[in-house]
Amino acid sequence: MRIRTGIFAAILTLFAAASCSTTRSLRVGEYRLARNIIEVDNPSFNSSSLNSYIRQKPNNSIIFDWNPLLSIYNWSGQKDTGLAGFFRNVGQAPVIYDPSLVEDSERNLKTHLEYIGYYGSEVDSRVEVKGKKVYVHYYVTLGRRYTIRSIKYDIPEYGTFRKDFEADRPNVTIRTGTYLSESALEGETERGAQYFRNIGYYGFNKSYYTFEADTLSSDGTAALTMSIKDYTRTESEENAAEHRKYDIGNVTISYPSTVKLRKSALENLNTLVPGQPYSETDVNNTYSRLSQLSVFNSVNIATTPREGDLVDCDIKLRNSGLQGFKTNFEASVNSTGLFGLSPEVTYYHKNFFRGGELLNLGVKGNFQFKPSDTEARSTEMSAQASIRFPRFLGLPNRLFKGARIPHTELSVAFSYQNRPEYTRTIISTSLGYTGNWGSRFFYQFYPFQGNVVRIFDMSADFSKRLKGDRFMLNAYSDHFDLGVGGTLYYTTDASAIPSSTYHYVRLNLDQSGNVLSLFNNLLPVNDAGQRTIWDVPYAQYLRCEIQAGQTIRLGRYGKSAIAFRALAGIGYAYGNSYSMPFEKQFYSGGAGSMRGWQARTLGPGGGKLSDAFIIPSQAGDIKLEANAEYRFPMVWKLEGALFVDAGNIWALSGSDDEEEYLSSKTFPKSVAADWGLGLRLNLDVILVRVDMGLKFRDPSRSYDQRWIAPGDWLKAGNYAIHFGVGYPF
Repeated sequence: MRIRTGIFAAILTLFAAASCSTTRSLRVGEYRLARNIIEVDNPSFNSSSLNSYIRQKPNNSIIFDWNPLLSIYNWSGQKDTGLAGFFRNVGQAPVIYDPSLVEDSERNLKTHLEYIGYYGSEVDSRVEVKGKKVYVHYYVTLGRRYTIRSIKYDIPEYGTFRKDFEADRPNVTIRTGTYLSESALEGETERGAQYFRNIGYYGFNKSYYTFEADTLSSDGTAALTMSIKDYTRTESEENAAEHRKYDIGNVTISYPSTVKLRKSALENLNTLVPGQPYSETDVNNTYSRLSQLSVFNSVNIATTPREGDLVDCDIKLRNSGLQGFKTNFEASVNSTGLFGLSPEVTYYHKNFFRGGELLNLGVKGNFQFKPSDTEARSTEMSAQASIRFPRFLGLPNRLFKGARIPHTELSVAFSYQNRPEYTRTIISTSLGYTGNWGSRFFYQFYPFQGNVVRIFDMSADFSKRLKGDRFMLNAYSDHFDLGVGGTLYYTTDASAIPSSTYHYVRLNLDQSGNVLSLFNNLLPVNDAGQRTIWDVPYAQYLRCEIQAGQTIRLGRYGKSAIAFRALAGIGYAYGNSYSMPFEKQFYSGGAGSMRGWQARTLGPGGGKLSDAFIIPSQAGDIKLEANAEYRFPMVWKLEGALFVDAGNIWALSGSDDEEEYLSSKTFPKSVAADWGLGLRLNLDVILVRVDMGLKFRDPSRSYDQRWIAPGDWLKAGNYAIHFGVGYPF
């Protein structure tokens, strides 16, 4: 209890020290911009919508209107070398008040208010100085708004143009009764121009639209005339030319002769057909479809109008390297001397069957060992082969009209694992469909995924332990795993190393055994009451995992960031299974989880490490975890990180230890926590990192020792070091 109280007091002291000054680094005559305050004379107006139009913004607040990073920066005082330089790199510099930007902000606000329909608005400001801090107040008096009482359309009558306009008229966003504003008019010109380009009017753009508004009425209404001219706003009437519809003319596709590609592979992806009406959407869809082929790293579509109201389309493709190797490596070590190494090598070929099929052949190892203990060794080797087809196998591409077509992936893998307690082999195979809707929503659906698990060469001690535990025996026995699964993923930035603020949500679902259970009456029963296939029981379970995260870029240039992640998972065995198969259970610890622990060394709950394993292999049916990390630039391509992790795994059934179960009683005392430091080398296309996690709450220790004092953080068993590629979350 004294340790926990001491840590709590130290944290409070740290927070108090950090918050005591945010202006120490300021020089004579400098002031920190503390806050912009916008007051609008109309309470129904959303004043926060105006924040982005203020030229100078204060430092972000992170916790309860307080930014600890700003305080850390100010620990440097006015120095920038030595320890002070470190504080400046880790912290965030204060925003120095610039009075000239206040006038610029007033003009920005007036311009924006007029743009959204508040004509004649007034903006005044007042600067309030408190010590070395400045608070800028902006007082906004909203101008007059005009309601559109009537709309007159001036549309060319030749050809089918007027008829095409009338067909789209129900979709026109400018209507009587709505407020007049330049933003609304601009939005309609963009929408309307795109409509015309999609029905054949090649080259039509928003500059052909003009608007005239009569606002002289005393009742606050306006009469609007909307015109579509034969010449743009920057041209004169002498340049007038009738708007004509175009059809697709010649379509040519060219690519390097070194790429041996079946003609049908490109034809299936191309939506531009000679003789059909020109459509900008078809051009964009073709570009997106061809860009999905991993064979090419550059797609260019040049459109050229010619006589006969035709548009020729010249598609040029530039190939990337068709084959090569990819490597990955992760490593970890903890204070007990347990090392973990995970090398991986993959060969890829991007055009295996000459139709843009992506072949991957990979081998991966996972080695754990203690140099001082010859028995504490685990070897896992796996080989995987997969091929991805740029189409939905079983359905023709013409059924998919949009910019994206699903991919089909077939995979097979063999895994060999040799541990001191047993040897295990797993043969896996799956058929899956992968695709996305737009640039933010991705999905994977596996109508078939199966594993065949075999366990042999079991040690006498481990076998004896299993015989007394039905749940452990079920988890570590031969079994079939046949079912379906899928992943839904939403993100606001899908790049490999996002450089802006973004968030994401990922949902994974797996179900196994339900189809096989339909044939239970035809299957034999073993001594444990389980239905079997060739004397091997099949697994039946449901597994669900969801995680959500957000990364917030900080500072003027967004070089620093705070990342958060929350994760929850549960697996439930039923029917033909007494417990989840071991390979489907959750584990905690490792380079992307609780970094104060090596993988599979934490939990379940407050339980002790199982003596059934020489190398720890803790697993559970439930997982809860939360992580936070502050990332900051250092020098060159190096980045630093401060992080904290909290969470654990728990059992649903099969344990005699109450501490391993999740309940309202056990949860508060079974949450583990760590903090640590990280160093990253960010090469833009790849990020290599090393993290050192320090435990400060270990639920496996006795109750009065669960909180670990700072003096014990670097002692044996209380830290772990991890090497990895990419951000942990």
